[in-house]
Amino acid sequence: MTTLARNSTAVYTTAEIREIEHLAAASLTQSNLMEKAGLAAAEVARDELLDQDSVHVLVLAGPGNNGGDAFVVARHLREWGFKVTLVFVGERAGQPADAQNALDAWRVAGGEISSGIPSDIKWDAVVDGLFGIGLDQHGRDVAGKYLELVNEINRMNLPVLAIDIPSGLGSDTGNVRGAAIRAALTVTFIGLKPGLLTNDGPDYCGALFLRDLDLDVPSLKQPMSWMVDLGFAKELSPPPRPANSHKGMFGSIGIIGGASGMIGAALLAGTAALKLGAGRVYLGLIAANAPSVDMVRPELMLRPVEDIFKLSQLNCLVVGPGLGTEPSVKQWLHCALESDIPLVLDADALNLIAADPAISIKLRERIAPSILTPHPAEAARLLGTDVASVQKDRMGSASELASKFNCCAVLKGAGSICAMPAGRRYINTSGNPGLSSAGTGDILSGIAGALLAQGLVGEKALVLAVYLHGAAADLLLDRIGGPVGMTASEIVGAARNLLNNWIYQDRAPTARPVAEALRFD
Repeated sequence: MTTLARNSTAVYTTAEIREIEHLAAASLTQSNLMEKAGLAAAEVARDELLDQDSVHVLVLAGPGNNGGDAFVVARHLREWGFKVTLVFVGERAGQPADAQNALDAWRVAGGEISSGIPSDIKWDAVVDGLFGIGLDQHGRDVAGKYLELVNEINRMNLPVLAIDIPSGLGSDTGNVRGAAIRAALTVTFIGLKPGLLTNDGPDYCGALFLRDLDLDVPSLKQPMSWMVDLGFAKELSPPPRPANSHKGMFGSIGIIGGASGMIGAALLAGTAALKLGAGRVYLGLIAANAPSVDMVRPELMLRPVEDIFKLSQLNCLVVGPGLGTEPSVKQWLHCALESDIPLVLDADALNLIAADPAISIKLRERIAPSILTPHPAEAARLLGTDVASVQKDRMGSASELASKFNCCAVLKGAGSICAMPAGRRYINTSGNPGLSSAGTGDILSGIAGALLAQGLVGEKALVLAVYLHGAAADLLLDRIGGPVGMTASEIVGAARNLLNNWIYQDRAPTARPVAEALRFD
């Protein structure tokens, strides 16, 4: 499978970050890293968190290297003229050596230490250096006096800068470990962490700032995970269409679904495929009383489901929108799996696969590309586990899906994760709660199918579809003033507008239209 371009920002697990730190130690001591990290965080605090009226900063330092970073932050802020209250929750003797040195440097500079938050001071902002990225790795939750401190900070309702990661947030998982500080800003070091981008991470980390501490990180550790942002998505977009083109150049897609009472799901997927560029879209509807034409969208070609498999011109199949789980529909899933064209599997197709080991084997043995698009509940069924286990390790669950079924897979949700059989993972950064409504999954499968039909390889089609789907919802967020009541139908038009913009407005034109080139005087 083709590997994607690498212009997006790399993401590293805690274990990988530790490995990078170990490799960097040959040329840079841990003390140097701590000084660089502390200075970088202090600069972000000064430039992004504090304004000209800010006077007093509360800095929290915990019992580890993250606390050491906080000591350095406090020292620099004090040197720059801010009043700093440093609360250290720990003992010097229990600190790592470099953190002890940072604490001593704070004292030499004239700084004082409090063991608890004073009650007689009004602060303008907080710097959170309680816990770093090790909670997931060590399986620890925030408890006892630390839990009380985290809750107290959240009750203050002050702007908070988190050092590396908000205290209490799992670096690898994005899970809240008992409780977590809600930060307005997070400055993270060396590389992005999965927990900042998925699960609860986006709700707790605020605006993200990455500082590599002058390390050439990719040379120390080649990444296997990346963050997908706007620039990355634009790179994946199809090229501009030539003037000398016809519908056959942009693929034909078949969509299998639309059982009784669920025809709308298939129509949504078909509309998305049509508006995102597929040359022809055929709907194989399962319902016995299915219409033969959609008067709202007459461009869609509606057929009895069996007729879809008689078409020789199909470039892609989407199976699942409104499919249902009646035993009779299994034959159509089998037919799709036996085809030699790219396949998108969604909704009830996933539930049928999860319930039948024979179908799972047939999927795994496919040679043509396949894409799975489960939400956490569907992923849990596919993996034979429960939703809590899937969400506890979204990165691992996505990778397990891709490996188990030999497919490109997206685990949908906050920070959707696209995983590939070879181990590559991409964390999406677009989207908002407006996507939490009926039909949005059908739209995603239609978009992915349209991109496959137009010739994008499975990996690129999936990553672009997921980002575009979320970006369309973000565009609508501005238009309608919030996420409440956002509908799947609205997302299709927004996605079409964005893709056209990325292909044409954001690229240098290869030729001017004739009407613009000619002049009549």
